[in-house]
Amino acid sequence: MDLEKGGHGTPEILSQTPPDKLQRPLTADEKLAATTIDIDSRGSNTSKDIEYNGLSAHQGNGILARLRRFEESLDRRLGVESQAIDRKLPEERAGVSWWDQVNMAFLWSSGVLNISCFATGFLGFFFSLSLKQTILIVIFGSFLGSSLTGFCATFGAPMGLRQISVSRYSMGWYPNKVIALLNSIQNLGWSAVACITGGLALEAVSNGHVSVEVGIVVIAVVSFVVSFVGLRAILVYEKYAWFVFFIVFMIIFGETAPYYDNTTPASVTGATLSGQVLTLLAIIYGSSASWSTCASDYYVHYPPNVSRVKVFLMTTCGIAIPTSIGMTAGACVASAFNNVPAWAKADDRGLGFLIQTMLYPRGFADFILVLLVLSGINNSIISVYSSAISFQQLARPFALIPRFLWNILCFCIVIALASASRNSLLTYLQDFLSLLGYWCTSYVVIVFSEHFIFRKGDFKNYNLEGWNDPAVLPHGFAAGASWVLGAVAWILGMNATWFISPIAKTIGAHGGDVANELTLVVTALAFIPLRAMELKYFGK
Repeated sequence: MDLEKGGHGTPEILSQTPPDKLQRPLTADEKLAATTIDIDSRGSNTSKDIEYNGLSAHQGNGILARLRRFEESLDRRLGVESQAIDRKLPEERAGVSWWDQVNMAFLWSSGVLNISCFATGFLGFFFSLSLKQTILIVIFGSFLGSSLTGFCATFGAPMGLRQISVSRYSMGWYPNKVIALLNSIQNLGWSAVACITGGLALEAVSNGHVSVEVGIVVIAVVSFVVSFVGLRAILVYEKYAWFVFFIVFMIIFGETAPYYDNTTPASVTGATLSGQVLTLLAIIYGSSASWSTCASDYYVHYPPNVSRVKVFLMTTCGIAIPTSIGMTAGACVASAFNNVPAWAKADDRGLGFLIQTMLYPRGFADFILVLLVLSGINNSIISVYSSAISFQQLARPFALIPRFLWNILCFCIVIALASASRNSLLTYLQDFLSLLGYWCTSYVVIVFSEHFIFRKGDFKNYNLEGWNDPAVLPHGFAAGASWVLGAVAWILGMNATWFISPIAKTIGAHGGDVANELTLVVTALAFIPLRAMELKYFGK
């Protein structure tokens, strides 16, 4: 019987084990090595044990062991996922109704249809592009980036693993730790963006009596509470939240439509126009592609045989369509600055004051602002949750630390990051979202190539028992080298406020971002031959 060596999850007999071996009783040694599972009436695993260097996380009376036992008691009462990163075995997952499957789209719709998305739509105006150009870039970039997330989401149900654990099979044990760290940082950044925009709205609705800092704390606290409970609470909340904000954005379209400027052409031409288009496309693409490193986190509870085509389409559309709606609304409102100077002046005071000025009557505008404050919570919940479980997958000792402690740490970091960045929101968005797309492009190219070229697109070619065993997983030489070369490529092609690369400088007066294009080509050309060599010489 081949037991998992890493200590996480439950031992599972390989599919190749002869039938007669399945029926024999376990030996005493096997019983000692096996992990006991106690499945309560809710179907959650409540006593899986995590080990590091042979020591159980529950042994002794140390503070860590007591905290783990406390977390499990909360799991029994509230279902807080005390074993969040463990592989979910097929027999632990029941069938899912069609309504719950629709939640594949609703989850992301609630997460992206928010005030941060609205603010990002302003960038086309500040890049001197016309409204028509901005809308086309928003739609194309959203669907392009979302397709990467949709692809990564298809791994969750067949493998029963969180996204960072999934990529161990392509990135390798040690290079994947870098991905885990970057994913945590990325999600903390998203949460900070949501808190900033929500804080600005709360400041406006209170007529300045509530500062942005207080608004940031309010958003962060609510997000922390829901993410603390875990995936069950997130799925219930996000299943219905999107509809409220869809109505809000329809109201914004309806009340502001008479003021849109759809006639003024772009004020830049030639190479400068091309550069601005490329840079905005990189930002929009990055905002949707950035979810790829946590996509399968939300699909591990689905049965393994769920349609992968359905998962891909519902995830892609669940991100791209709401993103396009929110950013298009922002682009349309920004275009009206040409016709309504009062809106531009209000925007200088903050996003919340702009919304308060452009909607009517005043009491209704305040109500919409309150709802938009809540929209920041939707995004932040997902971000904080995925960030916490990514930290747990960063190293084996980190997995021994209860998830709720990681949630607390993420909560503190988000508040600090949002407070430091609150005065330069659009610059922060431009730089941060661009960087997200760069490394996510390398990540998806590596995962895609590994799955379809080297594992023939078949999940039977993954040893799922070894998800937490470095001896089973690839060394990651090919992935690590390819990722580094991809990073060099995006540094050479990026266009950000704080750095314009040599290649980007050649495209127009303000530069043009070609980092994602260079990253895709360089990563693919490097990984495929290097991975073939790695398999030849190391066999895994």
